[in-house]
Amino acid sequence: MDTLSKIAKFLINNNLKIATTESCTGGLLSSKLTDVSGSSAFVHLNLVTYANEAKIRILGVTKNTLEKHGAVSEECAFEMAQGLQKLTNADICVSTTGIAGPTGGTKEKPVGLMYSCIFTKNEYKIYKILLNEKTPRIQMKEEFVKNVLENLYNFLSEHGF
Repeated sequence: MDTLSKIAKFLINNNLKIATTESCTGGLLSSKLTDVSGSSAFVHLNLVTYANEAKIRILGVTKNTLEKHGAVSEECAFEMAQGLQKLTNADICVSTTGIAGPTGGTKEKPVGLMYSCIFTKNEYKIYKILLNEKTPRIQMKEEFVKNVLENLYNFLSEHGF
């Protein structure tokens, strides 16, 4: 059984709802989750909050966070997931924010950098993913989502949801 199927089975068996808010993955995580037959039993709401304005207006990410740390940061990933939880009251909220390239990176924040946050009502975990900057954009998004799904499965397994 692949990781996605395991996540779906776990969410269904435990009657849990998941919500996602994506920036750099552009809805690919949502697409993967809804590729599973019966996903309406566990998918609550999925958003693509690509622009900073959407992060601020919909999720409540603070302008201060964006000015001080940038959209590609642990702080932004956390505020995106936390804001999504406040908005949806879902059991598990997942955010993604990063730089899929091929342009836009800096020395401090290179192409291939992504932060993801898994947020529940009781705890959260932030993940940093760094892929090779020469990875083509579409493949990079696929790799980002693969990493997020693996992290999500491990989080669910470790935290006994």
